[in-house]
Amino acid sequence: MVRAMLKKVQRRVLVGDKVLVGSIDWIDRRGMLMNVFHRRTENLDPPVANVDHLLVLFSLDLPKLEPNTLTRFLVEAESTGISLTLALNKFELITQEELESWKIRLRGWNYEPLFCSVKNKLRLDEIAFMLRNQTSVIVGPSGVGKSSLINYLRSRFGGKKKKKRWFEDQSVGEISKKGRRGKHETRNVSLLPVSGGGYLADTPGFNKHKLLKLKEQSLHFCFPEIRKMIEGKKCEFKDCLHIGEPGCAVKECGWERYPYYLQLLEEIRIEEKSRLKKYGTKTEGDVRYKVGEMGVKQVVPRLDPKKYKRESQKKMKQKWISELED
Repeated sequence: MVRAMLKKVQRRVLVGDKVLVGSIDWIDRRGMLMNVFHRRTENLDPPVANVDHLLVLFSLDLPKLEPNTLTRFLVEAESTGISLTLALNKFELITQEELESWKIRLRGWNYEPLFCSVKNKLRLDEIAFMLRNQTSVIVGPSGVGKSSLINYLRSRFGGKKKKKRWFEDQSVGEISKKGRRGKHETRNVSLLPVSGGGYLADTPGFNKHKLLKLKEQSLHFCFPEIRKMIEGKKCEFKDCLHIGEPGCAVKECGWERYPYYLQLLEEIRIEEKSRLKKYGTKTEGDVRYKVGEMGVKQVVPRLDPKKYKRESQKKMKQKWISELED
């Protein structure tokens, strides 16, 4: 159960949150969620907190790798500021020429992806090594092999001896025959302990990501090739959006994802206008923090002063006299 105050301030509890639990009923195995501690990181889509590493997993075929969809996932992952790794599954389904083509293409995006095969168990130990003793999130579209990879990572540390399994495998879906896309098999976000140390968050597959926290001026930071182009350089204007302004350090042509950058920039502009029209310029949060006993940071509702302001004694006295006269 969630404490009423947390509900009042609409304090959302995310998978991966560190919380304070009280009023524990050990018989019915229930308790009251009293407080949510400060988060190191927060990702809203998928909703996971305190993440150390993001593994962006796509497949090269079945479903086929689409540059636009991959860009959206990478931009969203870059916007979190969390360390990320790009892994491309099912490389056994494409030719060597296609594989080399993707390597060259992604180097132009300033990425060095890890090509793997979950089915044939190739290069999966490298992934396991990167994610050990961390809280990691595996994100990607449906059908790329996320659940199969998680099942492998959770069982690889068992050794040669057969031990009793203390967890259930994640269900694995099939590829749609009609659209050649993955089917949504994972319905909820779940944090799964890994026998080698750390946690893995399995998330529902998304075919189109929303740009929840990005603004026009911060979008270019989510493109590694732009960061490389402006390294050691400065644009003439501080608020440069790199769309042809005078003295811009970013070239308009010569990099593949420029049309995707313009498309995402337009989407963010439309979203910002819609948000401004709906909510105005007020950005005050609905909660504040105070340090309680034992140095524990607690959530306190940020109340509307006009709504909860205490009436002065003079005003109350005048109100009573007015009522008596009536």
